[in-house]
Amino acid sequence: MYAITGITGQVGGRLADRLLAADLPVRAVLRDATKAEAWAARGCEVALAEMGDADALARAFAGCEAAFVLLPPTFDPSPGFTESRRAIAALREALERARPGRVVALSTIGAQATEFNLLNQLGEMEAALRTLPLPVAFLRAGWFVENAQWDVAGARETGEIPSFLQPTSRAIPMVATADIAALAAELLQERWEGARVVELQGPAPVSPDDLAAAFARVLGRPVRAVAVPRDRWEPLFVAQGMKNPTPRMRMLDGFNEGWIRFAGTPRLGVTPAEDVVRELVAR
Repeated sequence: MYAITGITGQVGGRLADRLLAADLPVRAVLRDATKAEAWAARGCEVALAEMGDADALARAFAGCEAAFVLLPPTFDPSPGFTESRRAIAALREALERARPGRVVALSTIGAQATEFNLLNQLGEMEAALRTLPLPVAFLRAGWFVENAQWDVAGARETGEIPSFLQPTSRAIPMVATADIAALAAELLQERWEGARVVELQGPAPVSPDDLAAAFARVLGRPVRAVAVPRDRWEPLFVAQGMKNPTPRMRMLDGFNEGWIRFAGTPRLGVTPAEDVVRELVAR
């Protein structure tokens, strides 16, 4: 049995698709009972659990050959990452109690960075799970190409996509969620001892200009990336409803300044960024 948290998300859903297609047993771990019916109809066992509920998570992981785990995304965290630390503590307790055969944890490029930023949450998760008496693999993925979903409307309507990644010509490691799911499926079925880090990017780094060019080809109209000045970030994020934008801003600084990076040589995915853009536009 393979337990998958975050199964209603892009990576978890694609991972479940892969395992089910291979006729492997899947336990869908989710918090919303109304969303469980669709996975049950596809043959999954269902376990209802909030990510902060160690007891429910332990039941969800019990008897599993492997478990895929991730932190709920928190883009506007409370000071001190209160939400993530609560989830990390519950997740670690549950895994230690349930003792699945092995764990694959979705992490991020830059999880090892010591500078304060939003991705420190994943670094804290790695530190906590690394001490488990279980084989644990941390899958550090690059920037999701699917983040470009927020640019579809602008590309289509105005021919401009605002960019916080700067300069817009600078390429960074990006990866499609399909490639993340493919590697996660592979890792879940491997055997190893202790903790390991596996890093992943797409077939080539991608810049905002590259994404704009992909939108232009898909939409058949000119599209350009426009850098948002640094001094406009905070008022813009606050206007969007963020209460604590500093961690997110520092994450963007880390990509732009180069200190959010892979620790080693990443594996390469196979999905071109333009394929993802085409899928986003078609939705």
